[in-house]
Amino acid sequence: MLDTASLKDLLLQPQDVVITTHHKPDGDAMGSSLGMYNYLVQKGHRVRVITPTDYPDFLHWLPGNPEVTIYTQNPDLSKQLIADASIIFCLDFNALSRINDMDELVRQSNAVKVMIDHHLEPEGFDDYRHWSINASATAQLVYDFITVLMDDRNLINKDVATCLYTGIMTDTGSFRFATTTAQVHHIIADLINAGAENWHIHQLVYDNFTENRLRFLGYCLLNKLVVLPEFRTAFISVSKQELEQYQIKTGDTEGIVNYALTINGIRLAAFIVERSDKVKLSLRSTGDFPANEICKKYFNGGGHRNAAGGTSEESLEQTVNRFKSILPDYKNLLIQ
Repeated sequence: MLDTASLKDLLLQPQDVVITTHHKPDGDAMGSSLGMYNYLVQKGHRVRVITPTDYPDFLHWLPGNPEVTIYTQNPDLSKQLIADASIIFCLDFNALSRINDMDELVRQSNAVKVMIDHHLEPEGFDDYRHWSINASATAQLVYDFITVLMDDRNLINKDVATCLYTGIMTDTGSFRFATTTAQVHHIIADLINAGAENWHIHQLVYDNFTENRLRFLGYCLLNKLVVLPEFRTAFISVSKQELEQYQIKTGDTEGIVNYALTINGIRLAAFIVERSDKVKLSLRSTGDFPANEICKKYFNGGGHRNAAGGTSEESLEQTVNRFKSILPDYKNLLIQ
């Protein structure tokens, strides 16, 4: 493993840098990646962000977005950029399986691999690691990397601040989750002082629905919400046909699971959606209930204690039934 001093020395000279993040990137993934991009270009590095897949339209306004290459849309350029890279920053993921078809390209690369992340159980592919499960977001760790480890607080300009604010805001649920500590608020204040327009960022991310997306949300809440009071659980399941009916795009289902969790008394919520290749699950929980344990043990996934995800190779109906069949094993935890 590289130490901080060695990485800092390496970054004193211009490098060919690739920044990548997990597939179907969310606000923290893109905020931390483009925050790092806008920092590194100020230091004279040649930098490109490569995402394994597309990402929501409501994140395309982020500063630096034109410099993002989407692997599935431009694999040849992506492969060349990875082959030429001397440093690869891996942000908001800690296992190379999370970058899909880019897995082996990054694994076999001779580039120095820098992992910055806040998820449990790192795989160990990295040469340098800035990691903490206590961080509210990877964007918080990128802020810490720039200001503390690299001692470059003066390079937190408006573009960097805007991206990092977006990452922290989205991964803390607009600063309402338990990970939003006093330290996070101090960081947010510093980002606002550096130029992040908090009201405008919130508007661009959360007040930017298409009509189809809003109607789909209403459809889910009216027709698809199932409440299981005996297990203090609620879930929404959606078929591929229903996604097509409302012309749902990447990012349009983000946050729907949280509505199920707002019901009084609910401790566990799930959004179960049939995609073209498999069924995907997003779980949210309150208190000490281990949503990540369910995803890891039963649905080939994992994540944080209160926010986790997984997949299923079974049909949508079979996956829903499997999810419901698990709940009795957790009843004591759910009803306490």
